[in-house]
Amino acid sequence: MNTKYHIGQNPHKGNRGLTRAWHAAKNSWCGLVYAFLEESAFRQELCLFVLLTPLTFFLPIGYLEKALLISSLIMVLVVELLNSSVEAAIDRISFEHHDLSKRAKDFGSAAVMLALLIALLMWSAVCIPLVFKL
Repeated sequence: MNTKYHIGQNPHKGNRGLTRAWHAAKNSWCGLVYAFLEESAFRQELCLFVLLTPLTFFLPIGYLEKALLISSLIMVLVVELLNSSVEAAIDRISFEHHDLSKRAKDFGSAAVMLALLIALLMWSAVCIPLVFKL
């Protein structure tokens, strides 16, 4: 039995160059649409992003601080997407309760919580000094 993997065995790895980039972009867009339609946590965090991002342009801070604040919000969305992908993979395997499935989902949830904490710390570190300057 031949157990060596070759890229030619994978029907999803045949595209190259601009074709690959085009298909990757379509898949990424589909992922964002699915997340928006099916994941309430993603919608809530997207609302946070949509509300807070414009605020950064009115804050009297430098470009680096603006970039860090916006990046912290994007990071929350990224981690939420990864968490949702773990949950979808677990649910595809089985809806039955299993301790390892619960653990995997809890790890993803904890990652989202830590990403939110990082965003909160960044926004606090930048905005609290601005409030006390007023």
